[in-house]
Amino acid sequence: MPEPCGVDTRLPGVVDHHVHLGLVQRDLLADGPVVEVHDLGWDPSEGLAFRLRPPAGVTVRVAGPFHTAPGGYPCGRPWAPAGAVREVVDPDDARAAVAVAAHRGYDVVKIVLHDGLPLLADEPLRALVSAAHQAGLAVAVHVEGRGQTARAVEAGADILAHTPWSERVDDGVLHRGRHMTWISTLAIHDGTDRQVALDNLRRFRAIGGRVVYGTDLGNPPAPVGVNPAEIRALEEAGVSGEDLLTAVLGGSGRPAALVAPLPRPRTADELVAWLAAARRLPRKDPA
Repeated sequence: MPEPCGVDTRLPGVVDHHVHLGLVQRDLLADGPVVEVHDLGWDPSEGLAFRLRPPAGVTVRVAGPFHTAPGGYPCGRPWAPAGAVREVVDPDDARAAVAVAAHRGYDVVKIVLHDGLPLLADEPLRALVSAAHQAGLAVAVHVEGRGQTARAVEAGADILAHTPWSERVDDGVLHRGRHMTWISTLAIHDGTDRQVALDNLRRFRAIGGRVVYGTDLGNPPAPVGVNPAEIRALEEAGVSGEDLLTAVLGGSGRPAALVAPLPRPRTADELVAWLAAARRLPRKDPA
């Protein structure tokens, strides 16, 4: 039951499941509403440093480099340092790459399937996923282009780093992949790409798929911190009420980290307003 106006409410902080901290002014996150970020692809030495020396009050999880085909995305992109890309040539090389990921302590393995540039073949793709799972690591895949979502599903990946936007995902593929988690990143799109992504996410949710908030912070221009456009896009895709809070705030099992003098939010606009008014709870303040 919603609390009456004027009564402080406490909620977990925001978890952004897709950021690139090397492309933003990281200290702007300090002690704000965002309490955890997942850096999904960067030079591993820098990424691990982000985790060891995070912005104040922020937990950082890292994926290490983008695992891609030789010459594949994001090779050659001006924003991507050379060390942010791990080119994988064959299954043996895939297993070696995952061994490094496990040894260095990455939190997840990031794979890229980006059509229009060289693509990982099925054998090294499956080897990356299998080796990651054997090492106890989840696999997040960037899919772009016709058929790439299906390839990620068939390989057994755990996470899509973006809601697919470059094709309408077939219903059968959605059902085979309904165990997966999709990271939203809806607000980076407009026009047809946005409508395709919204439709895919609505249908994925309708079969019980899990979606979490993520902004791709660092690649498109976006606020460093809470992204109101992403929260509103999630609601546009049908993620509302308590499900919206779960998607954005990381789940009801998390301890309260924020307090605001507003009722518990029920809509995207209310959540945006609640987060704008929120402040951090003192570290030892009981939830």
